Amino acid sequence: MTSTAQENPKGSLRASPDSRWTRDAVETRLFAVLRWVVIVGVLVVTLFPFYYMAMLSVRSLDEVLQDPGALFVPPSELVISSYQSVLASPEVGGQGFLVFMRNSGLVALGTVAVALLIGIPGAYAVSRLDFFGRRQISALFLAVYLFPSILLAVPLFIFFTRIGLRGSLIGLVIVYVSQVVAVSIYMLRNYFDTIPVSLEEAAAIDGCGRLDTMRRISLPLAMPAITANALFVFMIAWNEFLFALLFLVESRDRWTVSLGLSQLAGSIEIPTTVLMAGSVIVTIPIILVFFSSERLLTEGLTAGAEKG
Repeated sequence: MTSTAQENPKGSLRASPDSRWTRDAVETRLFAVLRWVVIVGVLVVTLFPFYYMAMLSVRSLDEVLQDPGALFVPPSELVISSYQSVLASPEVGGQGFLVFMRNSGLVALGTVAVALLIGIPGAYAVSRLDFFGRRQISALFLAVYLFPSILLAVPLFIFFTRIGLRGSLIGLVIVYVSQVVAVSIYMLRNYFDTIPVSLEEAAAIDGCGRLDTMRRISLPLAMPAITANALFVFMIAWNEFLFALLFLVESRDRWTVSLGLSQLAGSIEIPTTVLMAGSVIVTIPIILVFFSSERLLTEGLTAGAEKG
């Protein structure tokens, strides 16, 4: 009968070499390997479409037609003519994506600013103030967000046409805010609920009013949720297509990137390389915004911590 431990001359026990094959050791090594397998697999599935799209955008159309499955392009064969065609103005034969990106940036940033300006006080009020219907209002906010946008398209189209805001970026911002502010309040309210009330009570004892307490205590602690909510709203406003099509289709100089990209995808005269270049250009701002906000997400987790 073998033993997993052996006695040395001094009388103490030491583990035998077979102890490295215990169940715990095997599971630890197995999960250590599986962790990296899963990480690599997720990275490949996530990044490969973008990589292939980028490769298509820097190849000539003739090379793509000859070998569409090539995953590597020598540096000497890289071309940027597709990007030049996408970014150039229509007057010189381009697609005018610089104007589309400017419009989308203004709409997305305006939607984020107005949604947070309304959502933060609204979420704080629902979380902290006691009023009639406080519990039911959160479910109402979520129900408003779950309401299909297509059912609101025709009424909003008629309403904004009558008040003269159809075809303007301001009208589009108003529509986007009305779509996202409910879910913004719902998401932020859940985070404000996790902030200890004792912190705000201590600030009130020190003489802070409601607004000072919110600005000095609650907002720094809620910064991760606020940043995540801002990213969520920005991506919705940047990629939204239905209302942009209804409101701006007649004014090309006010198109957003979603409308410009749909024009590229729906035209048989546009080469595939130009379509891929437009897709890369539309995707890059989202990536840059995310990585630039990563520091705010990390800092917000430790900002305003309670000190002894």
